[in-house]
Amino acid sequence: MASKKFLSLTAATAALVLGLTACGNGDGGSADGGDGSGEEFTFGILYPQTGSLAFLGPPQITAAKYAIDEINAAGGILGTDVPAIVEADEAGDAAQANQAANDLVSADVNAVIGAAASAMTQASYDTVTAASIVQCSGSNTAPDLSEIDDNGYFFRTAPSDLLSGPVLARQMVDDGAFDIAIVARADDYGDGYRGAVEDELEALGANVVATENYDPDATNFDSVVNAVSGAEPDAVALISFQEGAQVIAELIESGIEGDQLYITDGLNDPELGTTVNADDPDVVTGVTGVAPGADNPEFNEGLRAFDPELDVFQFAPQVFDCVTAIALAAESAGSVTPADYVEHLPEISRPDGTECGTFEECRDLLNDGEEIDFQGTSGNIDFDDNGDPTSATFEVFHFGDEGYETLGFEEYSVNE
Repeated sequence: MASKKFLSLTAATAALVLGLTACGNGDGGSADGGDGSGEEFTFGILYPQTGSLAFLGPPQITAAKYAIDEINAAGGILGTDVPAIVEADEAGDAAQANQAANDLVSADVNAVIGAAASAMTQASYDTVTAASIVQCSGSNTAPDLSEIDDNGYFFRTAPSDLLSGPVLARQMVDDGAFDIAIVARADDYGDGYRGAVEDELEALGANVVATENYDPDATNFDSVVNAVSGAEPDAVALISFQEGAQVIAELIESGIEGDQLYITDGLNDPELGTTVNADDPDVVTGVTGVAPGADNPEFNEGLRAFDPELDVFQFAPQVFDCVTAIALAAESAGSVTPADYVEHLPEISRPDGTECGTFEECRDLLNDGEEIDFQGTSGNIDFDDNGDPTSATFEVFHFGDEGYETLGFEEYSVNE
């Protein structure tokens, strides 16, 4: 597919015309074609209210609402308060995700946050970006999303698995594993992540003793488990979503110990033990995982104060950063129209700009005529030509004797 280069002025104008044709007033809120100042900026969010990844829903919607609350406390976007976010359920189902995306386009939103799963974005991004609406995901990690033909309207603050995979590989090797088995979903997420892990393990001199892909819709994983246990690995990397709980149960039953298991963001759930074995949740004791995170206690405290009932924080910083980055791009462009502000998204994180960390601080610098380098709650936000972050922070999480815990954070950059 074509590489995602940012729109030239001519392309942006053409995209605006397409948007006007495709969805009513089509420009996400600027029916008169003006600069959008004084108009409301409406966010839509495509996230899992239901389905296998529903546990990721609460942190995503809460983070988006928290970001909007901070923006409104600072005076709104271009001096106008941001209204309530428009919600749509992608449900972990491709057809429903695309219908939900259509609903958001019909609602005339100025930007779409999400989808949560990479596969759901693959199923729905064309509906959003073809309408010339900016889309930003805080949790999509599939490498293939770097090259989608989106006219430059898709961004993400979550790192590609090409960054995540090496961190997981290094963690296993640092823990003393040499002979390693890899089990992965047979889809874009699993394939991309597996390849990144394998490449890094090879570079580190480790030995991949087994590689097994599985159908996410399978009801048993006997062949996969038998192949892995027969290889007698020191460690097993499991690249999975919630169906991986059953894989874990079968691996442990086969004799693989918890401290041999390494998991990814799709299983980063404090309640994983209950999902694996409701009668014996401690069965996952020893399991270690790697997921995009943020070494930002102040943000976590603020989010917890905003929603005291929230107990899962995965991808919340990245979603917060999507909302804030888009708001700053609109401020920089002086317009709520996506075709106007899309070119400003990479500009608000210029490495040679003045560093700033909040919407209010960054907006004030823009108003003073300064170029800015937005430092997100998840880390530095430097978008490349494909709308991807070029560096990321990863949380190393663990299920210890006292339950779920964070062991630390690792930084990784495409320049490493």
